[in-house]
Amino acid sequence: MGNFFFRRRVEQLLGDAGITVGGDAPWDIVVHDDRFYRRILVEAHLGAGESYMDGWWDCPQLDEFFYRVLRAGVDKKVSGLLRFLNGVLGKVINLQNPARAYIVGRTHYDIGNDLYTAMLDRRMLYSCAYWNNVSTLEEAQEQKLRLVFDKLMLEPGMSVLDIGCGWGGAARFAAKHYGVTVTGLTISSQQATLAKELCSGLPVEIKLTDYRDTKGRYDRIYSIGMFEHVGQKNYQKYFQVVQKHLAPDGLFLLHTIGSNRSGSNTDSWTSKYIFPNSMLPSANQITEAVEEKLILEDWHSFGHDYYHTLKAWNNNIENNRAALAPSYDERFFRMWRYYLLSAAGSFRARHVQLWQLLYSHHGIEGRFRVPR
Repeated sequence: MGNFFFRRRVEQLLGDAGITVGGDAPWDIVVHDDRFYRRILVEAHLGAGESYMDGWWDCPQLDEFFYRVLRAGVDKKVSGLLRFLNGVLGKVINLQNPARAYIVGRTHYDIGNDLYTAMLDRRMLYSCAYWNNVSTLEEAQEQKLRLVFDKLMLEPGMSVLDIGCGWGGAARFAAKHYGVTVTGLTISSQQATLAKELCSGLPVEIKLTDYRDTKGRYDRIYSIGMFEHVGQKNYQKYFQVVQKHLAPDGLFLLHTIGSNRSGSNTDSWTSKYIFPNSMLPSANQITEAVEEKLILEDWHSFGHDYYHTLKAWNNNIENNRAALAPSYDERFFRMWRYYLLSAAGSFRARHVQLWQLLYSHHGIEGRFRVPR
């Protein structure tokens, strides 16, 4: 009787989003284990993700499934207990304090450079590309870099700080094509090792260090896809660091995923399996933290581009699966697919956003046309 109720309720909720259990559409699902229904209602995204990893259900196109679920607001109609407890944890504990700063590096970015080499473009840029009249991931990622550096008005000889440099792709591009000197910071030992190799021979220094330990003064500072690991309890400190180390006439660009609501932690599944101690900032949280520190020059939103980026990454993983199989088991591939395609559906549904924010110390004098 109990499981019948759970099944009927889940079928009803999915039906509101145009999804049928056992249907023929690409976004319909096939359930292999009836325990799936109870887990969805009780554990929400954590239950959905873990049961998918365990093979309890399948869907031909997960991104289409999540697009419909989130667009219809189905996620708001299942158990909010875990979401509530997760939020309380983030409010009570500073999950991103200096002692915990390197956890996400070891858990996520140190998984294996072979995985990321197979998934990403040749520059290994692990952030949203800019799909403006281009058709390939390579073109879109290069276009993103040019967008960032043109907004920063880079000039030869400038000193630049890259907060969260990843595998050094952006730093390498800036040094090679704009003639600048770059200092890159990462909390991943695997990233630091490969970034040093890829940037060899260029005026790029890669440091395995937390942003709070930054030293020096820089003409330009940028941070691409790192702010999601800072945490709302540290936003004030983050912008104080930027303010302190940015030259008086300097510019700072922040490239980050954004949330439509103010929270204090990420969802339980993502925190457990993908990005521990992470959270997405809201517009309100950013503006409150940066107030009276820096002047906002531009706010650019292009979240739908992340849908295309994530789809391209997933296609690369699928196409390279045979080569990766000796190092990663079936459960890992299901976890990774769920991660990439649930995120893709989320961006397409505009459940989350992608922002680029440009700041100065005192305001750019005269007319300034922001590149698009």
